[in-house]
Amino acid sequence: MRELAILTFVTLDGVMQAPGQPDEDPSGGFRQGGWAQPYWGEVMEQVKREAMAEPYDMLFGRTTYESFASAFSQESTMTGATKYVASSSPVSDAWANTVPLTGDTVDAIAELKTQEGPLLQVHGSWGLIQTLLANQLIDEYRLWTFPVVTGAGKRLFDDGLSPGPLKLIKTKSTASGVVMTIYRHDRES
Repeated sequence: MRELAILTFVTLDGVMQAPGQPDEDPSGGFRQGGWAQPYWGEVMEQVKREAMAEPYDMLFGRTTYESFASAFSQESTMTGATKYVASSSPVSDAWANTVPLTGDTVDAIAELKTQEGPLLQVHGSWGLIQTLLANQLIDEYRLWTFPVVTGAGKRLFDDGLSPGPLKLIKTKSTASGVVMTIYRHDRES
C-alpha cells in the first residue's frame, strides 16, 4: 500500500494560490501571484533535499499538470516519476510517464493508494487537495510557509476543511524565514 503526501507552498495566512508567477492563477481576481519568487532558489534546494530525494510518483489536477509539464518536462528529478492526472477533460501525454485517471477521482485515487509503488506526491493542485481533504486521503502534509501575507486567495484549508489531529515529524527553516513543516495524521489522538 502506498501513501499520499501533499507538497504545498503557503503564505503565512494560508494562501497557496499562484506562488510562482504573477499570471499563474489570477482566478477570483487574485493579483498577488508570484509571492514566493524572492525565496525561490533557497526553498527549491530544500524541497529537492527534503521531499524529492526518495522515489515518488506525482498526482496532479489538470491545470497544475499543464503548468508543470511546460516548465519541468526536462527536469531529471521528475522525468522518471509516473504523473497521474485527475481531470474530466482530455490530458496531453507529452510529458513522459503520464497516466490520466478516469472515472470517479476519489475512487481512482483510493485505488492507487492500495497498489504497490512509491509515495504519491501532490504538488499544488488546489482543487484536487480540497477533494483529498474532504475524503481523508492525505497521509502527510509537507508545507513550506513563506513570510508573506496576501490577505486573499485560495487557502489550503478552505471552507473549514480540517485534517484532524496532526503530528509534527520535521521542521526546518531557511535563512530567509521560510519554514518547512512535515506533519502526519496522528491516528492515536
